[in-house]
Amino acid sequence: MSTYQYNVAVLGGGPGGYEAAIRCADLGQKTVLIEADELGGTCLNRGCIPTKALLEGAHCWESFQKAGDICTVEGTMTLDYAKLAAKKDSVMTRMRRGIAALEKGHGVTVVKAFGVLEDAHTILVDSGKITADKIILAMGSEPSRPPIPGIDGENILTSNEVLALESIPESVTIIGGGVIGMEFATLFAALGVKITVLEMMPSILPGVDEDIVGLLSIGLVKKDVRILTEAKVLTLQGGATTAVRYEKDGKENVQEADACIVCIGRRPCTSNVGLEKLGIRMNRAFVDVDDSLRTSIPNIYAIGDITGKLQLAHTASAQGLVAAACCAGQKKTMHYDIIPACVYCEPEIAYVGLSEKKLKEQGRAYKTGSFQVAGNGRSVIMDCTTGFAKILSDPDTGEILGTQIMAPRATDMIGEIAAVMRCEGTIEELADTIHPHPTVSEILMEAAHDTEGLCCHAMPNK
Repeated sequence: MSTYQYNVAVLGGGPGGYEAAIRCADLGQKTVLIEADELGGTCLNRGCIPTKALLEGAHCWESFQKAGDICTVEGTMTLDYAKLAAKKDSVMTRMRRGIAALEKGHGVTVVKAFGVLEDAHTILVDSGKITADKIILAMGSEPSRPPIPGIDGENILTSNEVLALESIPESVTIIGGGVIGMEFATLFAALGVKITVLEMMPSILPGVDEDIVGLLSIGLVKKDVRILTEAKVLTLQGGATTAVRYEKDGKENVQEADACIVCIGRRPCTSNVGLEKLGIRMNRAFVDVDDSLRTSIPNIYAIGDITGKLQLAHTASAQGLVAAACCAGQKKTMHYDIIPACVYCEPEIAYVGLSEKKLKEQGRAYKTGSFQVAGNGRSVIMDCTTGFAKILSDPDTGEILGTQIMAPRATDMIGEIAAVMRCEGTIEELADTIHPHPTVSEILMEAAHDTEGLCCHAMPNK
């Protein structure tokens, strides 16, 4: 330790980096966290948190639109998007301050600077050099800007620019029907914006259960969202009115709107930080790591989006804790088979483990149990009767292989299934777990009962 200023230096203050720094400090390592921008990274400042804050506001606005069923509204209320944006900003500010307090409270030194690797133990910053025995790379990712002609035009936006808006356009073309694209479609449709989604693949939300995708598509179409799949974008034209030229069914078309949002993935921030100089082994643009998050240089670790695993904030956090433990001399490895994924549409979507499609591709036997939210009292109270829970289990052992949920609060409930799977629990044990009533979580118990054809709240199949 006497050779270096710190035991561990963490480069990047997103959810993976800032949690890794705290855990390192808690494990007795003198730790420095280097971040050029705001603490919290993309998730807190340009991703998860601001998006969900806006979606919560949109949900409140939709609920108000339905309030005529239970109250008399005198006069008119109008949506003030600037106030919603300000609320979003206040949430971000509060959480950034919280992270800064946590770092200080746990004894982490925070340096606000852009760090560049000089060698395996040295990071260059504005004020000089920071040396550490071990280094954790956590630089995160940024929106991908594919080489489409015209992509740099006026009102051609990425998620970063969308989340900085203080007013909303009347119409939007969304390029990309993945998670980010569909959450933006949900947000703006709820606020009355005319939406067209262009997706190059045969379906939106690739990898999500087909039955869920079908229900989501129906719900969005009812809100006048136009979804065009197998549509290949050719060129973009910016301006007061944006124009997207695309090809579908062998014909070229043009879609005009006030703005165009490009949601075609994210790219790792691995350029200009010294990786090439050190000769760190790469996998395309991603940093190659082993199960303990070590790079090809043994004392340097990499976590989060730059590793090319699942680009999810909670994956980065889990990787950060594993890397921190290894930096402190413990032996830990990362496992990716039980990581929940969430889509904050309306209703919410969440899933974990293997899908039916994947099980069929593997030729693996499985049993299915499902339950519709229309039969769940709490969901009906919440005025949501669209969606279901589907649980897939091994027919011999009862082990839960995967679960897909489309329901109110699905993103909160999927953690229960992940915990059961992590403990190698069975469908029988889930079925025997008494769930509180009335809650949406009862749909998980009901789906487990349905696996054996013993669901009291579903009509029998005769």
